[in-house]
Amino acid sequence: MKLNPSFVGSALSSLLAIDLWASKRLGVCAGEGSAWGSARPLMKVIEVSGHGIPWVLGTFYGLWHTDSSAAREVLLNLLFALLLDLVMVSVVKGLVKRPRPTHNKMDMFVTISVDKYSFPSGHATRAALVCRFVLRHLVLAVPLRVLVVLWALIVSISRVMLGRHNMTDVLFGLLLGYALYGVVEHCWLSPATAPALFALWSR
Repeated sequence: MKLNPSFVGSALSSLLAIDLWASKRLGVCAGEGSAWGSARPLMKVIEVSGHGIPWVLGTFYGLWHTDSSAAREVLLNLLFALLLDLVMVSVVKGLVKRPRPTHNKMDMFVTISVDKYSFPSGHATRAALVCRFVLRHLVLAVPLRVLVVLWALIVSISRVMLGRHNMTDVLFGLLLGYALYGVVEHCWLSPATAPALFALWSR
């Protein structure tokens, strides 16, 4: 059975309208005068915790200071995961070119100067990827594992609350990050598969 193209187009338009409406309603920290404007500083701290630069720099720092070959392997693969995330998110954003939400004009100006496209949310992608990576490769007590999952969810939700992204940007970002972890596992770097790379960090 073939669907009427006009029906498909109308359905997609309706879904997009619902997405924009719901995202606008949930953007409670989008500006100082928003419903939860006083929570913006906290949301921005959460935003930084999911930013790519601190994660990449922190991973480099760990690689530079570790003497454990097992830790070095995990950190090198985390670095690979983070760089893969940055590349894939940039590619998809460049292809889709969905503009960011316009809740707050001044805040929007600052955001556009750094990254003007919205789909997918790089923070959500990174949160899902890092969450899966940490849960798989670090031995953590159950409460800490729960905190890691909550962190990923809170980082993702904060993107909509701050008015940086629409809901579909975040949902697709979470799915993409989840899938990217599978790529990292499939291409896992080890001293046997990438000896030259590990030699750079051995001391």
